[in-house]
Amino acid sequence: MMVRRAQDGDRRAFEQLYRLHVNRVYGLCLRMTGQHALAEELTQEAFIRAWERLESFRGDSQFFSWLYRLTFNVVLGDKRSQQRREARVVGTDDLESLGHPAQGQRPGLRADLEAAIAALPPGAREVFILHDVEGYKHEEIAEIAGIAQGTSKAHLHRARRLLREQLA
Repeated sequence: MMVRRAQDGDRRAFEQLYRLHVNRVYGLCLRMTGQHALAEELTQEAFIRAWERLESFRGDSQFFSWLYRLTFNVVLGDKRSQQRREARVVGTDDLESLGHPAQGQRPGLRADLEAAIAALPPGAREVFILHDVEGYKHEEIAEIAGIAQGTSKAHLHRARRLLREQLA
């Protein structure tokens, strides 16, 4: 098994795993960030972390499910750091100088949505992104996240309800 060889330190086996999964990992990063350069950077970060943490893969699920979850966490971690950096750069005095949006426009709708998604409980957030953003089916989500299909459906229902409440 290629994963077992990579866990034993075989760099060529890991390189094969990289080639096999890099496009899907990049696709996830791109869909979550919307930026090609950042997606490339996060793809590399995900594979670096995968190499560093390869011994934690126990084989209970498919390798890509483990890699997907790791990548998902890398992207979320980057988003959190970016938000912290932006919060330090923009002070409250700077916010007042930004002016007012044109009438009829909802200022910061995308930012509001991203903040609302980030505020979701972790399980609900993960299922929401996997299902509504990434387009995975509940069966696939159950395998990736290691939960039952019914739990996936419940998390999605909860996420949508909480988002409606927050954005209303």
